[in-house]
Amino acid sequence: MGRILKKRQQLPEVIGEIVKTYSDDELRLHHLHEAPLPNEDIVVDILGKLRTVLFPGYFGKENVSEVGIEFYVGELVYKIYEDLTGEAYKAFRQECEHEDSSGHNKGHCEACHEHSEEVCLRFMKTIPSLREMLALDVEAAMDGDPAAKSFDEVIFSYPCMFAITAYRIAYELHRLKVPLIARIMTEYAHSKTGIDIHPGAKIGHRFFIDHGTGVVIGETTEIGDNVKIYQGVTIGALSFPKEGASSARNTKRHPTLEDNVVIYSGATILGGDTVIGHDSVIGGNVWLISSVPPQSKVMIEIPKLKIRVND
Repeated sequence: MGRILKKRQQLPEVIGEIVKTYSDDELRLHHLHEAPLPNEDIVVDILGKLRTVLFPGYFGKENVSEVGIEFYVGELVYKIYEDLTGEAYKAFRQECEHEDSSGHNKGHCEACHEHSEEVCLRFMKTIPSLREMLALDVEAAMDGDPAAKSFDEVIFSYPCMFAITAYRIAYELHRLKVPLIARIMTEYAHSKTGIDIHPGAKIGHRFFIDHGTGVVIGETTEIGDNVKIYQGVTIGALSFPKEGASSARNTKRHPTLEDNVVIYSGATILGGDTVIGHDSVIGGNVWLISSVPPQSKVMIEIPKLKIRVND
């Protein structure tokens, strides 16, 4: 016991060394400001409540009838609005230079609060159209996967539906220029499903990802209607210039997929100038960094198999 206590006596020195690193601005691994960042747990909870509003009866309360639906959804909507406004305020405050009455630039900001309320109300008004979009995504899964037996099965169990739902919610927040929150949502979905969709990507109607694991869709990707993607597909950017990533920001870095495109597993499509023409099929494990015309079929040559039979 004495030896343990002697070791513990060295901890204040260790703590001092740790705290010293917090004054090193070059490390940039701390956020010691008066204005807190959005709370990840609250944002994930908001995502869950929004999923319940979008798919009532599937998630959240099990027994939901048409008689009590307005009260049930109304209670959720008020809670989502309250929590989302609070987290959006934190996000906006990070980039705000307004000073409060005491002269601090990270205290309460009425302008940020009003902006958060306005933006969150605009977001809430998108929920009916989000439901319409998601209904088409579920239809695309039913039409694109013979193993899908019902809407219930797709909504409940398909990882792509969770990832696409999180993306469609996050896209609206991204479009409204809410910092941080949209990315927290899509990265949470990424951690749960293995499907990485940046909230800035533009994806049309009837989108389906079959199986899903390992799919990557970059920020400036544009995808048309009725597109189907299999597992392991990357729609990404080419390596950025030597000057660094900052030189490539705010540029079109990811491909465009036109309507009715199918991309099979393991394909990699890169570059902002790359356009996959409508009604094209990209075969498995294909590597593409240039455009293909509409109605193309792109595939790698079938490798020769060498089979040796042991005596």
